[in-house]
Amino acid sequence: MGFHFTKWHGLGNDFVIVDCFKETIRDYRGTAIQVCDRHLGVGADGLVAILPSDVADFRMRIFNSDGSEAEMCGNVTRCVARYVYERGLTDKTKISLQTGAGIIIPELLFAHGKITGVCVDMGQPKLKRGEIPVQGNVAELAVNVPLTLADETYSVTCLSMGNPHCVIFVSDIDKINLSQIGPKIETHGMFPNKVNVEFAQILDGQNIRMRVWERGAGITLACGTGACATLAASVLNDKTDRKASIHLDGGTLEVEWDNNNHVFMSGPAVEVFRGEYIL
Repeated sequence: MGFHFTKWHGLGNDFVIVDCFKETIRDYRGTAIQVCDRHLGVGADGLVAILPSDVADFRMRIFNSDGSEAEMCGNVTRCVARYVYERGLTDKTKISLQTGAGIIIPELLFAHGKITGVCVDMGQPKLKRGEIPVQGNVAELAVNVPLTLADETYSVTCLSMGNPHCVIFVSDIDKINLSQIGPKIETHGMFPNKVNVEFAQILDGQNIRMRVWERGAGITLACGTGACATLAASVLNDKTDRKASIHLDGGTLEVEWDNNNHVFMSGPAVEVFRGEYIL
């Protein structure tokens, strides 16, 4: 028993992708934990299954390294779009993907006949507490509100990009002990479904430095939905323009909150290797 897979990454945020048109995974949660183990498995931030869909070109399911299922992931979306095109599963360059957060539209970018990256229409950010979700009045926004841990209070801005995010602006991101603070905020009682945590330092009106603690995965080198949430949060707090470069540990994503209220994210998607996993 086993399955063939391919390993991809978007700015170091890495995934094991399985074509479930051809392969079978019976236990997604258990398989994700095994496969994503960086010592005993392939090693990845998540396991991704590409499946048929009745409402889009493809369906993708994303399982974090702890086995939990994520509604959405921007870096995965770019990788899956390039995967299905290069593997001949579609000849479309603008692809619809069914996710736990709804249908997402990635579009392949070309220069001189070669793919240079992927631009993803991430949809509209959800800003009300009830949509994220965040404790409190369901109709209110959670912009620059206090969050108290045992020893400190943070000013946080929360929103959903199909999955929940908590953005915290700091003056010096290098002073943040992400491995210590991240899990405490992820599991804070303020967030009924836990939360992804982004610390962001404004460099100027078009550049933001960001680090992320991902719900279910821990520290990762990049987070596409987190980059989008950070840009939206910076606009809501009048800190940057509506278009900015988000500089993550793994590289840079270009993000724009367009006038149509959709957020667009552009960045790379890279295949690393292919193999067969033996269960």
